[in-house]
Amino acid sequence: MAFHNRLSCAQKILLAIFCFPLLPFYLCYAYCCATGDEDEKDNEIKEEHKLKHTVKAREDGQRDIEHQEEAVENGDSRKSVVTVEIHPEKNSRKLPARFSFGKGKDVRRNDIVYKNDAAVDIQPKRSSVQREHQEEAVENGDSRKSVVTVEIHPEKNSRKSPARFSFGKGKEVKRNDIVYKNEGFVDADKKKEIIRKNEYAYPWDKSSLKSMDIDLGKLKKLDAYSSKVRPRDTVQALVQELQKGASSDLEKLRAIWMWVTHHIEYDVEGLRNPGLRTGNADDVLKSGKGVCAGYAGLFQEMCRVAGIECETVSGHSKGAGYTLGKRFSGDGDHAWNAVRLGGRWHLLDSTWGAGTADEKFTFRYNEFYFLTHPALFAGDHFPEDAKWQMLAPRLSLKQYENMGHRKSAFYNLGLLSAEPTEFLIKSDGKTTITVQSSSPMLFLHDLNGKRECGIMTLKPYGMNLDVYPESTGLHTLEIYAKAGDAAEKENYSLVCSYQLQCRAVSREMRPPADLDNPVGPGWHSERKGLHEPSQRDPVVLTADGRCSFGFRVARGRELMAKLSAAGFSMTDEQQRRHVFLSRREDRTDFKVQVPRAGLYVLKVYAKERAEAGSYGYVCNYLISCADPRVRWPVYPLRYASWESEYELVEPLAGVLPANRTVRFRMRIPRVSLVAVGGGGDTRDLRLDADGYWTGSFNTAGCTDVNVMIKVNPNDKSRSFVLNYQVET
Repeated sequence: MAFHNRLSCAQKILLAIFCFPLLPFYLCYAYCCATGDEDEKDNEIKEEHKLKHTVKAREDGQRDIEHQEEAVENGDSRKSVVTVEIHPEKNSRKLPARFSFGKGKDVRRNDIVYKNDAAVDIQPKRSSVQREHQEEAVENGDSRKSVVTVEIHPEKNSRKSPARFSFGKGKEVKRNDIVYKNEGFVDADKKKEIIRKNEYAYPWDKSSLKSMDIDLGKLKKLDAYSSKVRPRDTVQALVQELQKGASSDLEKLRAIWMWVTHHIEYDVEGLRNPGLRTGNADDVLKSGKGVCAGYAGLFQEMCRVAGIECETVSGHSKGAGYTLGKRFSGDGDHAWNAVRLGGRWHLLDSTWGAGTADEKFTFRYNEFYFLTHPALFAGDHFPEDAKWQMLAPRLSLKQYENMGHRKSAFYNLGLLSAEPTEFLIKSDGKTTITVQSSSPMLFLHDLNGKRECGIMTLKPYGMNLDVYPESTGLHTLEIYAKAGDAAEKENYSLVCSYQLQCRAVSREMRPPADLDNPVGPGWHSERKGLHEPSQRDPVVLTADGRCSFGFRVARGRELMAKLSAAGFSMTDEQQRRHVFLSRREDRTDFKVQVPRAGLYVLKVYAKERAEAGSYGYVCNYLISCADPRVRWPVYPLRYASWESEYELVEPLAGVLPANRTVRFRMRIPRVSLVAVGGGGDTRDLRLDADGYWTGSFNTAGCTDVNVMIKVNPNDKSRSFVLNYQVET
């Protein structure tokens, strides 16, 4: 039928001549088409007439609705409710099963397509079962009336909605050849557009820091050019010069952004003296200074000259002078911009993109605030007009006040999330903070300005921090970070802050002052040559006061360890002799036995065997023993001839009981003799099939006992390798 209608009269005659044998069938087809068109038009006319009649009857019977509509025309901000009953004819065409009034669906009725792109649901909410029954009834030609309720919320003091009224954006909706230009509800006076199509999901989906795809690498040349353009006398001349290196709207916007953030400095004096402030674009351009309103005003004017739609947005911010827990009221204290690119609105803050201001302003470019993802922008910007949040769902002022404070450095460093999400944490002795990152990172923490009372463990993609305040009350916790491959001297950046409301103090855990964070093994210890740790947890609990730690270490790498106590002091010899080292092939093991119950720190050091100099710190563990009956002496004294590849199995205690037969077992390869002697007596040990030297020795009459070796059978002297003390 559509093909027949598009033919001209001459074309129809030619078609009839060439298809003369089929002429009878063609005439029948044409007649049916014409009849169908007339029937369809009659049905549509009847339906529209019936619809108009129903709406008129409803309007006549409901005076309160008329009052509401009159109030809308007079600028009343109260919502208006219009109820429309639709009575389909019995012989009207069936609605397809995909009939819906939801967002982004095609609604078909009598082959007329309504593109429903707006985030507006004009149906009452119903369950899936109810929806199936209603759709089935429609398909079966049920003539019962359908009731549709539409709520209209006009802006305050706005005019009556024009004929081009719609709820969506960027589409054309055709109904009976009437075209509705779907460009959003526009106030005829203020020209403000509802930006529901610009809303982004909250919280952040961790996909991108930007609200649109940008290849910053392709903009480097433009950035270099626009940041070095000298100021001009007028905004018009400046923008014309900047546009020489730009073609698309994005490039024009980028050129403006780079120029403003590299040439306009924050007016610190104007901040202190409101009389010196100005938001006029020409004044800011001439002086090269401005407060946030000046930045935003100049940026908006430059965008206007460049042909880019731009708005100035005012609201509250968590910038200079902000403290955790601050409550906001009254007018906003900051201004930024919203720009429209590619049919969508985006957010930027050229003030914070330019640098930082304390006693004086310092240019410090910050890429984060250029076209920032709205879910991230909302972390420190709260617009007075909620539509400029561009979030779904939108945040309340209370949510904004309570959310954790994350600096732009948090995201610039590649951090993704931090838990808890609110700044105030109520604690009963222990508080846990977790941070997720996109790559290995290094972290520090400060509790009330001191790096203490915390146990931090590094993960391949983040960290975990347990904090144990030593007193009740309110505490301030700050988290710092830097890239995992950053130079050792590179500074850490403050990334987020919390307040801890501590209601009780932990009695079980008080991290020692000499505990270094991070605690335990991780990617950082692997980079220093320690792999496959036998103890992966940072805190090791021992019931009997003994524990062991092992690593796979590359050949040529030597390790050592020391044990320190939290509750009492230990001499350097005690710190060394409560740890016993042994090495076999590529495994290095440390046996530890603590002198008594308490908290201890085991620190591991390493160096290259071929290199001279001292050992370097690698990592540390926290050891906890709660049994008050534990009493372990030091390990036996090792002489220089005891090599790291030797292994001592027993006795491990450095002090032997008097008048007792003690069993000895150790692995000392590539020697011809191992003997135990003391008090004038010597006993040779026997080499068993497993490669261990074994035997017994009685301590009667001894004050100390030594283990000796002979490397070659012909050697006349023996070397001392171990020394034991004997109880008196």
